Amino acid sequence: MARVLIVDDSPTETYKISQMLSKHGYEVLTAESGEKGIELARSEKPDVVLMDIVMPGMNGFQATRQLTNDAATSAIPVIIVTTKDQETDRLWGKRQGAKGYLTKPVDDSTLVKTIKSVMTA
Repeated sequence: MARVLIVDDSPTETYKISQMLSKHGYEVLTAESGEKGIELARSEKPDVVLMDIVMPGMNGFQATRQLTNDAATSAIPVIIVTTKDQETDRLWGKRQGAKGYLTKPVDDSTLVKTIKSVMTA
């Protein structure tokens, strides 16, 4: 099954999303910051990255931009999963290279459907 990297500074959100993905047979990797997420994406080459926006240090937009502009990680689709629900945030996320944008709280059917769609795109 696919390997999914969750980049989120909230242990609660990371746990909730990990449980959803594990239930559907996904292998889950986690990172609690944008910087650690980039490191892990480079070393582990997950199939998909789920990226929070609001994190200390490097935010999710910056981390997404780095992942999509780096030859080593540019083929890994990034889905932004955040509480930020403004249209400008969605547009900015897409401009950074995100392939999907979901608003928390996300239900597992929407999450799994989005992961499958970006992996086949």
